[in-house]
Amino acid sequence: MTRDPAGLTAADYLDSAREMTTAGRPYLAHLLAEEAARLTADPATAASIRASFPDPATTRKETD
Repeated sequence: MTRDPAGLTAADYLDSAREMTTAGRPYLAHLLAEEAARLTADPATAASIRASFPDPATTRKETD
């Protein structure tokens, strides 16, 4: 991966989103996936990326 953020690709952001999911950091994964989707030219692929990493603030379940 490059150190220059301008040189990062959608695949770089998506890989990082997966790493953050594995690390238990769903909000950061969501933000990285949003950037990957923004950089993706195909709207269907972008929608798929967003669906794979939903905003944890809107999907959180309350426990009793």
